[in-house]
Parts: sequence; C-alpha cells; structure tokens
Amino acid sequence: MCGRYSFATSDEELIPAFDLGGAVFLDSRYNIAPTQFAPVVRVLEGDSRPRLEQLRWGLIPHWAKDAGIGSRMINARSETVADKPSFRKPLQSQRCLVPATGFYEWKCEGSDNGGKPQKQPFNIRRIDERVFAFAGLWERWRDPNGETIESYTILTTSPNKLMAELHNRMPVILEPRDYELWFDPSMRDVERLTPLLAPAPEILAAYPVSRHVNNPRNDDPACLAAAS
Repeated sequence: MCGRYSFATSDEELIPAFDLGGAVFLDSRYNIAPTQFAPVVRVLEGDSRPRLEQLRWGLIPHWAKDAGIGSRMINARSETVADKPSFRKPLQSQRCLVPATGFYEWKCEGSDNGGKPQKQPFNIRRIDERVFAFAGLWERWRDPNGETIESYTILTTSPNKLMAELHNRMPVILEPRDYELWFDPSMRDVERLTPLLAPAPEILAAYPVSRHVNNPRNDDPACLAAAS
C-alpha cells in the first residue's frame, strides 16, 4: 500500500515535469497523510494544459452518505479497480497524477523486550531524486449541505524487487511518457491503461529514516533524516 509520502520540489523542476502553465508556489510537504489535502495534476474537459490542484487524500465515492468512507479508500488495487463501484467511473474518465518525491514504508525488524514488533520506516525515492508521479483517480462528492469535496486515491500493484523486501504492495509509478495518456479524460478505453499499472522498473532506492515520520503531525525535513 501507500500510506505516507513526501512532495518537496521546486517550480523549476515541477512545471516542465508535468507541463504546467506557470508558477505554483507550493509549500514542501514531508509527511503527507490520509485525509489531508495535497497536490494532484489533472486535465478536465476543455483544458488545454494540465492543472495542479489541492484535493483530499482518500477517495469519497459520489454516492457516499458521508465523507468518512474516504479514510478507507486511500489506495485502490490495480488488479480489481475496474470492477469496484467506487472506482469504476473515475478509472474511465477521472484519472490524475499524484506528484511525489518519495514515499514511506515500514518493515518489521524484530521485536522489543515485550515481544511487540518493531517497525523501521524507510523512505523510497528515485535513484536520481527527481520528482515522479503515482497513478491516481479523483472524485467529486457533495454533502447534504451542498459543500463539495474533491478527493483522490493512489493505485497500487505488486512490488518490484526492491519493494518486495519491504512490503507486498507498492504504488503504481507512471513513466513520464505515459502521463498524457493517463490523464486524458477523453480516453475511456480501460484496456489501454492496464499495461501501465505494473511494478516500477528498478529506478528506486530505499533507506531507513528516523521514527519521527511515524507521527503524521510531523511534517518537516526531519522526516527524511537517515536513521541513526
């Protein structure tokens, strides 16, 4: 799964990476957690270029009775996403990119004196440390009072060799050449998208980080500090 990630980059890298129209001036994020708002890149009907917008992490289906369901929908399994009522429509026409500079996973490494498992957090990023993008889906939900919340989920797949040492799932990381196809709202042939939902090639590196990242209230560079 993907339960935490970071997004700390500059306009100079971000704008050309996603063909954005201009400056975005976003604060760096080091520990993005479920139910928080974070940037996604998407193309809406009529757009000539991608746009970067803040959506809430944890997809709220349009038919949901309350927003609470979103906290259980931070990820969508790519193997079954086309069959799930919550994700079927977004997969057809409401796809987005979720930009990131790294993500976190926890590996069980023994236990303490009381037998409680000890989990070591790892940060996973590109070897070249460039910004990348998860495959995402977005949805628009309106509550009984008329307030609208736009939310997103991150697709997951089986792990590549590196990630298999840490977890049995990993987020779908798209290649830049596939961005345009992924967020084109007019492309509704789901079968053309299936080959994109594969484990990432060996472009990632992982290193253990401080347990400072365990607390979702901590959102600062210390989350990326190597474990001592």
